[in-house]
Amino acid sequence: MIEKKTVSGIVTEWLEGKDYFLVDVMVSPDAKIVVEIDHAEGVWIEDCVELSRFIESKLNREEEDYELEVGSAGIGQPFKVLQQYCNHIGESVEVLAKDGRKLAGVLKEADADKFVVGIEKKVKEEGAKRPKVVEVDETFRYDEIKYTKYLISFK
Repeated sequence: MIEKKTVSGIVTEWLEGKDYFLVDVMVSPDAKIVVEIDHAEGVWIEDCVELSRFIESKLNREEEDYELEVGSAGIGQPFKVLQQYCNHIGESVEVLAKDGRKLAGVLKEADADKFVVGIEKKVKEEGAKRPKVVEVDETFRYDEIKYTKYLISFK
């Protein structure tokens, strides 16, 4: 059986000197290999084809047959790696926390331990007749959330 670390090593070799980054590699028991890559400005089909051919040149179909799929991390799909968070700073995201809260706001910062989302909330100040909308920063650790994904807007 083809191992995930073998495929990851091949992809890492192809990535050297490129602005792409690896999002995920999955290898199923029935030898289906799925490779997801991403880039700050999107993924070109020509690069997926090039990576696919590179992987095929390093694996031997005579030893083991496999199905190979190379593509981009889909838009609207949950983020899987830190680089995706970094690429979407300043953009709208949706966060589903493990406590059940679903929040939408602007991704302000991200590092290896946590990320910050600016969320608009209605707050009624003392003495005010009506609540006003203010932006509040919410900080999340990655282990506190179920997912974060880019929020697609059609405005």
